[in-house]
Amino acid sequence: MARKYFGTDGIRGETNKGTMTATMAMRVAQAAGAHFRRGDHRHRVVIGKDTRLSGYMMESALVAGFTSMGVDVIQTGPLPTPAIAMLTREMRADLGVMISASHNPFRDNGIKLFGPDGFKLSDEQEAAIEALIECDPDLVPAQEIGRARRIDDARGRYIHAVKQSISDKTRFDDLKVVVDCANGAAYQVAPSAIWELGAEVVTIGVEPNGTNINDKCGSTSLDAVKARVVETGADIGIALDGDADRLIVIDEKGEAIDGDQIMASIATRMAEKQLLRGGGVVATVMSNLGLERYLEGVGLTLERTKVGDRHVLSRMRSGGFNVGGEQSGHMILLDHATTGDGTVAALRVLASLVRSQRPASEELRMFDPVPQLLKNVRYEGASPLDAASVQSAIEDAERQLADRGRLVIRASGTEPLIRVMAEGDDAGEVESVVDSVCDAVREAT
Repeated sequence: MARKYFGTDGIRGETNKGTMTATMAMRVAQAAGAHFRRGDHRHRVVIGKDTRLSGYMMESALVAGFTSMGVDVIQTGPLPTPAIAMLTREMRADLGVMISASHNPFRDNGIKLFGPDGFKLSDEQEAAIEALIECDPDLVPAQEIGRARRIDDARGRYIHAVKQSISDKTRFDDLKVVVDCANGAAYQVAPSAIWELGAEVVTIGVEPNGTNINDKCGSTSLDAVKARVVETGADIGIALDGDADRLIVIDEKGEAIDGDQIMASIATRMAEKQLLRGGGVVATVMSNLGLERYLEGVGLTLERTKVGDRHVLSRMRSGGFNVGGEQSGHMILLDHATTGDGTVAALRVLASLVRSQRPASEELRMFDPVPQLLKNVRYEGASPLDAASVQSAIEDAERQLADRGRLVIRASGTEPLIRVMAEGDDAGEVESVVDSVCDAVREAT
């Protein structure tokens, strides 16, 4: 059954419109508070946010909703999404909430929910909360209204936790690192963690003003960090997104290294130490065919899921894997975090450079990706994917690629877009296939 509010990663949209209003945030909090109410203990929720202007509004509405249900609130201020997951578990909270629209522009915002174990909610839990949103809340008596407080040491707790993800003997004294925090949630904690481990840190994207999050900086806009790496002669660049659950690396030549290459590097080094569980890596249908071929060549597997780190995580947990992620930069290292954590992944990458004494361009490029092309087609009304003409175009494209590549067609979980991706050994053939499907989608809208 289609969900009304929850998308690929929580509830997301343009603020003060549709579902992303203060009123809706309060209803979500009341519904989540009711869903997670269990036992007679004082219930509590941890609420964090990124640096968007609308975060203040959404936070206040969520606090009102939770306290009206008798839930005590712990507010952390701006922190990465994985920090909220970690604090939810460590503080024995009943649930956690992150206010963020990740890599989206400042005008958007979102609500991500975590269970008491620090993991994102299942489809069933989200469906149950959606049902409660539609109902009038069962408010508590006046004497049972929850209390709200801010904690001052949340950043320090998170920095300490991420530093534990590498050996206590590892130091970064000989590294110069450019850290781009996208003017987002990690603008203080990520540079601090890397600096505390000895690196010379050059920062960009660390002056949030409420409207410049992900604006010409961060993991989805790499020109600034690429230029700074080259200008400063840095060994590596680290680019995070607005809520710091993604990582894209820039090598010393100013070239981007995406999530597929990062996963390949981390998995290879862990396999060498017999620390890799599950016999391989979990990624999505969007990961490059080159990654799959590389892993097969070193005796490892690649398991693919639907797009979305929550789907990757679900398969990792069911299959006993400890490394997974997305080409876009979500890196899930289950030995150290319950969700994607760009800072933890960055520390692992930096540690590998220290151990190998090789430049990033060599240490982190494990395979040659095959030509891959992704195009988006915007539509209005019903999805055009059900049209007979589109289905026919997809079948023709799949026959054309045959065993030489892959075709992935999917509807965006956050926008009215059809995403058409193809990859194969022949770049010209890949482009032809993508264009033919896109043309069919446009004609059907």
